[in-house]
Amino acid sequence: MEITYKKFTEADIETCIALRIKQLTEEYTAEGRKVPEDIDLASALRDFYKRHLADGTFVSWLAMDGDRIVGTSGMTFVEKPPYFSCLTGRLGLLSSMYTDPDYRRMGIARELLHRVVEEAREYGCGAVHITASDMGVKLYTAYGFEHNGNFMQYRF
Repeated sequence: MEITYKKFTEADIETCIALRIKQLTEEYTAEGRKVPEDIDLASALRDFYKRHLADGTFVSWLAMDGDRIVGTSGMTFVEKPPYFSCLTGRLGLLSSMYTDPDYRRMGIARELLHRVVEEAREYGCGAVHITASDMGVKLYTAYGFEHNGNFMQYRF
């Protein structure tokens, strides 16, 4: 088996939608939550990918075993007013980190993470943020991510 890496394109959208839904389902059920059945997540993901690939505010790298996608990553670029530790105001929001269970512990997630972090650096981001799953904390900590106790969220 030889793992190769390629940048996500519009041609990959439908396959990546299925993988993203698989990832979210795995995370929800691992946390004891029930996956909502009345939400059309596929349409929302399709819209997101098309819009943000087109305007350059979303990038993703894919790990491939032949023609099969076995790992995904994603970085969305946002901008807010500059601050002391981020003079550009540009931030990368890391998401969609997923590796097929049969391919875990092979360095794939680390390589995908490195590729999207470098994309954020090239975009001019001053920081990368993530809400990590329990499975991802070790990977992100080993890469150099630090906890930020100031993060809070308001849900609608």
